[in-house]
Amino acid sequence: MSVEAREARQPWILLAPALSAVTLLLFVPLVFIVVYSFWLRSATGADLPGFHLDNWREALTDRFYRDILISTLRIAAITTLVCALMGYPAAYFIARSRGNKMILLLLLMLPFWISYIIRTMSWINILGVSGALNTLLLGIGVISEPLNMLYNEATVILGLVHFLLPFMVLNVFVSLDGIDTNLEDAANSLGATRWQAFLQVTLPLSLPGLAAGGLLCFVLGAGTYITPLVLGGPRDAMFANLVFEAIITQLNWPLGSALSLMLLVVLGVLVMIYNRYLGMAQLMKGLG
Repeated sequence: MSVEAREARQPWILLAPALSAVTLLLFVPLVFIVVYSFWLRSATGADLPGFHLDNWREALTDRFYRDILISTLRIAAITTLVCALMGYPAAYFIARSRGNKMILLLLLMLPFWISYIIRTMSWINILGVSGALNTLLLGIGVISEPLNMLYNEATVILGLVHFLLPFMVLNVFVSLDGIDTNLEDAANSLGATRWQAFLQVTLPLSLPGLAAGGLLCFVLGAGTYITPLVLGGPRDAMFANLVFEAIITQLNWPLGSALSLMLLVVLGVLVMIYNRYLGMAQLMKGLG
């Protein structure tokens, strides 16, 4: 074997363990889910192997599933927008901080040291009827009786923003931190105001990070399960909750598999649209 051939094979040899792990842990379970989605659940509760389209027909034609899917995408979109509006100023402040940048990044990472479930459930102690906010408002006389602030769509979005905002800030920060501040100074020296320099120089250069953070927040928000379960009401279930209900409560693995693949396909199409108009190269650039 020639030296060139050995050098060409070397990267694949080094990648083989990682590729094997990804194949075993990701693609093999996905194949089983695809196979399961075409099985059929009998009246006795047994899963009948075969090739049946009943689960897909129910998932695609039942208006209940379609409405929940649309609601899930809408909540994910609102959450992403709120994260962008809140995260960009925070990321800009951190990126332009001189001596405290590492401390601010450490503070941003602190929520990741606490369980996501615990962080979500903490909102019950804050917004509940006997929670800290109601206690404060009652104590200062703003309200005469406790407000019911939990178990609605707004609290679901609040919980998702609490969970996803650090992801947005980190992605935008990576883009902003890589922008040479001399570009803004050059724009100012040419007569541009600070606001004009931001709009025409900083913002366009930081869009890859904003887009990467938006895509990450949207995908994670659309696939969330814990937040609507803990903070939402019966009408605020998201699509992942339907998958859990089908598989765990009803023990209907074929239908649950079809529903999970339906969500996967929808999110995959959205990622393809992102790739079509923005490109995965820009996404990787935004992720650093």
